[in-house]
Amino acid sequence: MRVVIVTRTTNQFSIEVDSQEKVVEIKRKIEQILDVPVASQILTVSGWELVDGLDMEDYPIITDGTEVDLTIKPVSPHPSHFNKIQIIVKFSARQIIIDVDKTDTVHSLKEKIHILDNTPIRKMSLFFSGVELDEDFRNLSEYGIDEFSEIVVFLKTMNRSGDDPPSRRLSLVVQTSSSLLNAATIPLEMTDSSTVNELKIILLSRKILPPDDYLFIHRQRIMRDSRSLRWHGVENGDFLYVFKGTVSRSDTF
Repeated sequence: MRVVIVTRTTNQFSIEVDSQEKVVEIKRKIEQILDVPVASQILTVSGWELVDGLDMEDYPIITDGTEVDLTIKPVSPHPSHFNKIQIIVKFSARQIIIDVDKTDTVHSLKEKIHILDNTPIRKMSLFFSGVELDEDFRNLSEYGIDEFSEIVVFLKTMNRSGDDPPSRRLSLVVQTSSSLLNAATIPLEMTDSSTVNELKIILLSRKILPPDDYLFIHRQRIMRDSRSLRWHGVENGDFLYVFKGTVSRSDTF
């Protein structure tokens, strides 16, 4: 399919993209056309920034002819530039490299891991040099994390009885796209053990949404119908975005 790249300083132009092409690969194509470094590019669709590690299939709102806004960040020797580092995140059988800022919090690191790996935030325990990063709102620099530091991810497991933690009430905001209800903002209360499918049923039964197929997105990731809000790492006050459509890929999680 073709998408239209729109900038403030040049005429718009179209490029061919594949559904499994990653955002960072699209930025490389733009770099070849405009000679703008990948690191200076911010791509957004309807106000959402596209994440480098995700591909086009992760953004169902992007179809043939979609306009993608390109913002070019100015290159500056600001001291914050030197806070940018890469760290190695290790799981039991794999590892990934993530770009972070030393001023990022532990919680924001968990969010990035969730976006790139789909690991539920609430199941993560992060360790650096044998010390658990157990205070979500402390900066990474406070733990001495630097370039190529290794962060080990342990997944919290349920006890043998299989009992789930007690359910918590969540106050959520469901935000529809501009093609639905004129981009309505809908406050809603659910338990974190509720599934995405149960959320859909509530919205349909209350006639908040007209009968149709819908998908939900949280933190730029497509949500799975059979999984709970807790599994997706949904926290109190979070926004969930709803679009018409279905997921064509099989649910492998």
